[in-house]
Amino acid sequence: MDAQEYARKRASKKLFGFPIREKLYPGEDKFFRERPEVAGMAAEDSTIILNPYSSLSKKQLGAVAENEALRLKIRQDKFVPEFEVTPDQIKFFKGTEYADNPTAMKRTILARIYSGDSSAKATPAQKKVLKEYLSRDK
Repeated sequence: MDAQEYARKRASKKLFGFPIREKLYPGEDKFFRERPEVAGMAAEDSTIILNPYSSLSKKQLGAVAENEALRLKIRQDKFVPEFEVTPDQIKFFKGTEYADNPTAMKRTILARIYSGDSSAKATPAQKKVLKEYLSRDK
């Protein structure tokens, strides 16, 4: 296996086998153009899409792809996380798509923990839920 094949295999494993779709649909392109702060999305077609208008580095976009891949895996598994959300987390997500959807909020917290995003403000209990979830596939 050459270096490029190995890199693709590692990336696929980190992304749980979900591909990154380069071509955006017109509605996705419009959404990303209007919302450059949204770096990526777990698309409805079970692909990862990244915002071409984002100012994030390639490394940061790689973390976004990992985040979105875990969101797709959680969606595919129909996993509903069970843990308490902290007041700080509730405040952080106020005014977002997650504010009125506790399951989506918990799922995004787990995805952010997985990708190393400190905005998750993760608790030890939340990290434990993620670890248990990821270890159940082994």
